[in-house]
Amino acid sequence: MISLNRTSILVVNVPKTGSTTFTNAVAYDLFKVNDFHVIHLNMTKNRQVMSLTDQGEFIRNITSWTERKPAFYHGHVAFIDFTRFGYPNPIYINILREPLQRLLSHYYFLRFGDNYRIGLKRSRAGNNESFDDCVLRGGRDCDMKQMWLQIPYFCGHHHFCTVVGSRLALEQAKRNLIDKYLLVGISEQLRDFIAVLERLVPRFFRGALSHFDGLSENRAHLRNTKQKFPPNDHTLSVIRRNEVYQLEKEFYDFAKEEFMAIFKKVTNGTLDALEILRLKSQYHYEKIKPERPQLP
Repeated sequence: MISLNRTSILVVNVPKTGSTTFTNAVAYDLFKVNDFHVIHLNMTKNRQVMSLTDQGEFIRNITSWTERKPAFYHGHVAFIDFTRFGYPNPIYINILREPLQRLLSHYYFLRFGDNYRIGLKRSRAGNNESFDDCVLRGGRDCDMKQMWLQIPYFCGHHHFCTVVGSRLALEQAKRNLIDKYLLVGISEQLRDFIAVLERLVPRFFRGALSHFDGLSENRAHLRNTKQKFPPNDHTLSVIRRNEVYQLEKEFYDFAKEEFMAIFKKVTNGTLDALEILRLKSQYHYEKIKPERPQLP
């Protein structure tokens, strides 16, 4: 159980994975109750990577910003390894989504918007071309290069991370997920992700599950794309043969398997999120000597 008052959580928000729902419905709703700060990291021109000098400044800033601790940082930025600069990493958490579903959501979001900022005209508003038709003509918005996103976010700032279809990037992303992240959830099990975090980091997430369960349908599914159309069999066949999809799917499946293994253990095999908060710890102390601390 992690309950440090001077720690920071850094959420690397991958677009269209449920991160907005998580951040708003948990962090921004609970920061007063649980007494922590929430800070959005805004990347210039929607970049997802920083220069080496910016990384160093960012790390020094949030490490020394004691009056804003404990802090919950969130933003669209690739993984940054603080240890390269001689600092301990914050608590990293993240959410992933099945890559085709994420791309479909993004594709139709550009055209129809979502339920979060109603009335805002999106960049492809008025263009009602289906994803299937886009694939048939080889359009830009459905290019499989657009799917190369979750791996780069986890891979980090190495030069090969943004090389589309790089297996080296995939392997680095897997290592970071296992070694650097406290927990990585999947969007279709957001409630389970929140439950595990409440048990792991109560300093930030105390009461998060009951709060999430009490949200309205709209607030529990923020940024829900207004209209989406499932791809046809031909489109699915084209995508499944694509190397980029295969790598992104391999990474997603790897993350899902890891999360499910964690979730199964913390629920004692029940797969019931509420069990996480009810179950007692599966360990205890014994044979403590001396039996009482010696008085000076």
